[in-house]
Amino acid sequence: MDDFLERNRASWDDRAPAHAASPDYAFDKFVADPGFLSGVVRFDRPLLGDISGLRGIHLQCHIGTDTVSLSRLGARMTGLDFSAVSLAQARRLASRCGADVTFVESDVYDAVTAVAGEKFDLVFTGIGALCWLPDIRRWAEVVASLLTPGGRLFLREGHPMLWALDEDQEGLTVGYPYFERPEPIVDDSNETYVETEASFTHNVTHSWNHGLGETVTALLDQGLQVVGLVEHDSVPWDALPGRMQRLPDGEFRLREQPWRLACSYTLQAIKP
Repeated sequence: MDDFLERNRASWDDRAPAHAASPDYAFDKFVADPGFLSGVVRFDRPLLGDISGLRGIHLQCHIGTDTVSLSRLGARMTGLDFSAVSLAQARRLASRCGADVTFVESDVYDAVTAVAGEKFDLVFTGIGALCWLPDIRRWAEVVASLLTPGGRLFLREGHPMLWALDEDQEGLTVGYPYFERPEPIVDDSNETYVETEASFTHNVTHSWNHGLGETVTALLDQGLQVVGLVEHDSVPWDALPGRMQRLPDGEFRLREQPWRLACSYTLQAIKP
């Protein structure tokens, strides 16, 4: 196994139980309310449209809250992730909710083999996923291989401009790569992005940025037709602490002059 994959998986294995226990992922609300949806999927719904009856796969599904939410909207969902600990939490959530969701353990680059060549009407990738992949072109190949003709990719992701920002005493600077680079961004942090008092031992992670044009071009080169691209001034977590405000829908955007920064984007593409 590649060193980056082993390190990243250990980090997610370490954090998955804390994420599942955190109020930010709201497991208890999912169980108590059969109509409850994750904040990510609630935000996505106007662009996602009607997915009832579709066969869908959620790549890099983590602990399954978005996957269960898509199932509640009527799709027949498979969730795929490389972290066995994350999938254990996802299966527990689905079981408690009575959701008919299949979960598969696999690195996203091996997804086609992991699902035995099955084809899907919908490939969904939620926010905060692509940055853990070193090669956006390989990801696009996987997406194209998973889609049935007429099937749709739905991707909402952190904007590469947001990922490129660094914070210092003077404000925000462009301190990290905007474009994909062979060398990873190596981080060593014992924190996570949810409310928790848990402590962690696996803290070194490797990540990569992918420019918006690189992502679009990778999909086009696989023969997909891009049918939608919307940039948003918000993300579903406090990405720049001290500089963002929480909105009524749970999203965060810059407190001052939010029009300065695209924080996320939604991209949709169809396989002819």
